[in-house]
Amino acid sequence: MIVFPNAKINLGLNITEKRPDGYHNLETVFYPVHIEDALEVVLLKDSDKDFELQVFGASIAGNPEDNLVVKAYKLLKERFNLPAISIYLQKQIPSGAGMGGGSADGAFMLKLLNTKFSLGLSEKELEALATRLGADCPFFIKNQPTFATGTGNIFSPINISLKGLYILIVKPEIFVSTRDAFSLITPAYPQKRITEIIQQPVTEWKNDLVNDFEKSVFALHSEIGEAKNKLYEAGAIYASMSGSGSSLYGIFNTPFDKPELIFPDYFIWQGKL
Repeated sequence: MIVFPNAKINLGLNITEKRPDGYHNLETVFYPVHIEDALEVVLLKDSDKDFELQVFGASIAGNPEDNLVVKAYKLLKERFNLPAISIYLQKQIPSGAGMGGGSADGAFMLKLLNTKFSLGLSEKELEALATRLGADCPFFIKNQPTFATGTGNIFSPINISLKGLYILIVKPEIFVSTRDAFSLITPAYPQKRITEIIQQPVTEWKNDLVNDFEKSVFALHSEIGEAKNKLYEAGAIYASMSGSGSSLYGIFNTPFDKPELIFPDYFIWQGKL
């Protein structure tokens, strides 16, 4: 059985306050985009292992035991008598990009195993399990536009559609530390809420819909800020960094012609929203 975990972008991201536990509260809109990984599970026979993981495409740093698809399998195996499996993961969503690729893989793994082995878990139960994998993993269970608050783990449905527009995603070969991204942020509630801003036409988002991480990330990595400017110069009606970076996206009325000429040596993906 094969599924296709997709990425997300953040439409606005405000860091609103620091919590007593050291984490931060935020507000953002998660919006699914169609850049996808591929995840397949087949039965593993004649082996003394519980699982095997093979990753293709973009490389993933770290121990396979730490991969969220493996953690999702182990989480369900605690509750159900799951058989041994081979896991094949084809990566296209870049890692460390603020696009939720690893979270999507983990959440889709829960859904895949629930269907493949007829576990009977409800959507609500899958969301609760996904929370144990990571803060934004539950988003990918319903996988629809969502207003997120808390640490990014409290979800409310939101009515927004970017259908008919085009998106260009670019990512330089720069790793952004989340700790560094938080370093220059002073938490504050915005004067205008994201839920209000996104009801306006996309052409009016530029000055109001902000990602608070851009201030610190652009100060540390000027190339990322320059890439955002290039998206606007190329005709984007809205451009932003996603999450804490280092990917950026531009929303366009028409497809972007030959983005590799403007963004050489970048990861590039574009498609229709």
